Amino acid sequence: MPDEIEIIAHDPDCIRLLQITDTHIFASEDADFDGVDTSASLEAVINQITEKDKQSDLVLVTGDLVHDPVVDAYSKLLHLLEELNVPTFCLPGNHDDPDLMHTTLNHSNVHTSKIISTECWNIILLDSFLKDSHSGRLEKQELEFLNQSLQGMSEKHVLLAIHHPLVSIDSAWMDAMSLENPEDLFALLQKYANVRGVIWGHNHQEFRANRDGLTLYGSPSTCVQFKPNSEYYIKDPLSPAYSVLLLHKDGRIEIDIRRL
Repeated sequence: MPDEIEIIAHDPDCIRLLQITDTHIFASEDADFDGVDTSASLEAVINQITEKDKQSDLVLVTGDLVHDPVVDAYSKLLHLLEELNVPTFCLPGNHDDPDLMHTTLNHSNVHTSKIISTECWNIILLDSFLKDSHSGRLEKQELEFLNQSLQGMSEKHVLLAIHHPLVSIDSAWMDAMSLENPEDLFALLQKYANVRGVIWGHNHQEFRANRDGLTLYGSPSTCVQFKPNSEYYIKDPLSPAYSVLLLHKDGRIEIDIRRL
């Protein structure tokens, strides 16, 4: 897979980025996630994007791409994502198989490259996959990759994307399977003031926070939503959604949610 891909934005002063996450695609046509047909819900999200947000510069898919990591599920996801007709970048979540993801998804407009370069911003995709666990971890080599990458990006703003949340979202059952070593990441980022934000999936709900000027954001899912502030799993009746991020030339990040 290519290490870096350059994107030429429609407006160099403002990158328009879409985040879709936790698509949970199944290989079987009959499977569902708590009553939701995840392929149908993703297709509805894609249809809305192509109708209302077709001028976007790129799409990030922030993990749990499939529910069970098999080739047929990734192939189905690839077919759906190709309909976006804009550069689309995927990173792994706890339901994924990173090796299978990289092998299956790098076709046409769909990529698993870890660095996206634009005129004023760089976007780095991080792998927090932890085998046999729903929690995540940034292993030593991933932190080293990030540190080495950031050393060459001092002239640009940087956005990081990952699957697992870095901070508590005040839902006990979800907090029990978040990133295991967020302080390792925060310690590294203290050296790089040009990192403006970190976005993630996993939550299946909207989450916003700020830590020392760093924007922290978790996006709703394209399928099932989880009730916020819950000790255990409760399905939220809110509809599937995706997020629109505007990355401004001055380093500001604006975020809006689009629900079906």
